[in-house]
This record gives sequence, structure tokens and C-alpha cells, in this order.
Amino acid sequence: MAVSIWAINMVKNSVFRRIRSEEKSATRIFVRGLSVQASIGVHPHEHEETQSVIIDIELDLGDVPAPDEDRLAETFDYALVADNAERIAQEAHVQLVETLADRITRWALDADGRVQACAVRIAKPQALLKADAAGVEIIRRRG
Repeated sequence: MAVSIWAINMVKNSVFRRIRSEEKSATRIFVRGLSVQASIGVHPHEHEETQSVIIDIELDLGDVPAPDEDRLAETFDYALVADNAERIAQEAHVQLVETLADRITRWALDADGRVQACAVRIAKPQALLKADAAGVEIIRRRG
């Protein structure tokens, strides 16, 4: 699969880099470019078959200490993040990418108390004929 200019720009334009650039230290877990087949959309043809969506997730863990024992339990497993995002995307048909993004952010905030904020960007690559993708980005913070 070829990497588009759009995908490269998504990596460069981290949400947390923009909204928290004033902080000196933070730990962020991310999954970028997760391609998932999902039943999503408001149009009748979108109810008939799945389509590809691209999901980017960033979890802000704040200023957590460095791992002492070099163990996975000392951080948030990004494989768990990817697996749950895919599971949520495939649970049932949703009409709006905003709904799917909100469900993923809510899962992340509920899954681990260390997660201070979560940003989810979902793109539908085939949504618009003259664009690389269309979609939404949602940021939710604890509290």
C-alpha cells in the first residue's frame, strides 16, 4: 500500500504536539494509519457493504515515570489500543465518523486511569472523489 502525502502530513501534525507544545515532558502512545473495514455512513449504499477507514489514535499519559523494569505493564499497550479500535469499528453500523471516534476516545479514557486525554482521527479515503480523504478528529480529556 502506497503512503500518500495525506498520511505523511497526518504524522507531522500530531494533535497533542499542537495543543500541548508548552509542556516539557509527556508520554504519548500512538497508533497511526490503522486500516479497518467498517460499516459506516449515512447513505444507503454505505449500509450494504463495509468500507475502509483509517484510524489514528493518540493517548496522552502525561508526565509518567520511565519504566523501571522494562515491562509492558508499565505503559499502555498500543496493540491493545489498535485491537480495541478495530473491535469498536466493527461492532455495528454507525452513521457518523464522529460517533465512531467518540466511542474510541471513551473506551481509551475508561480503559486506563493514566490516560489524561485521547485524540482520534478517522478518515474515509473514498468519501470524496476529489480528495485524498475526509473525516473527523476528536479530542477528549479526562475530567
